[in-house]
Amino acid sequence: MHSAPLIRIAHVADAPDLSAFAARCFRETFRLQNDPADLESYIAGAFDPDRQVAEINEPSSVVLLAEIPDSAGGLRLAGYAHIVQGPAPPEVVGAVPIELRRLYVGSEWQGRGVAHSLMEAVLATARTRSAQTLWLGVWEHNPRAIAFYRKYGFERVGEQTFLLGSDLQRDWLMALGLSA
Repeated sequence: MHSAPLIRIAHVADAPDLSAFAARCFRETFRLQNDPADLESYIAGAFDPDRQVAEINEPSSVVLLAEIPDSAGGLRLAGYAHIVQGPAPPEVVGAVPIELRRLYVGSEWQGRGVAHSLMEAVLATARTRSAQTLWLGVWEHNPRAIAFYRKYGFERVGEQTFLLGSDLQRDWLMALGLSA
C-alpha cells in the first residue's frame, strides 16, 4: 500500500529533477506512436531545465508536484501538473480561462490515485486564481488521457494543431466549467 501523494508548488530548485522526470514521462507516453527524432526534438525544447525554471517563475503559471514518500524517508517525484492563466483559443468560450498545459504521472504510479490527487489540486488552484473555465489540449490518439479528462466532466469543444518536432498533430480542445 502506498501513501497518498503530497502535492506542492514547484520551486526553482526542483527544475533539474522536474526536467528529467517530465522528459521521461513524455517518452513513456508517446514513444510508441511517434518518430524518435520528432519526439527528442520536442523534448529538447520543452523540458530543458532552463525552460522549467522559466515556467516555475512565470507569474501566470503554477507547476504542481506530486511526491510519494519512499522507504528511505525521502520523497520521490510521481507526477506533475502545469497550469497557465491567460487567453484561450476561441473555441473555449467559458469565462476567466486557465489552461491545464500538462498533467503527467510516472508509469510506475499510474492507477494509484496520483493523477486524481493532481487533478484535484489543479481544480483547487484554478479556483483560487478565480478561473471559471479550465481547458486543455489533448492528443487525439491518447484515449487514456481523454477518458481521464471526461471522467472529470471535460467536454470536447474544438481542436488545435500541435507540432511535435516536424510532425503537425491534432489535439482535441477540452473544457470544463468551474463552480466556486
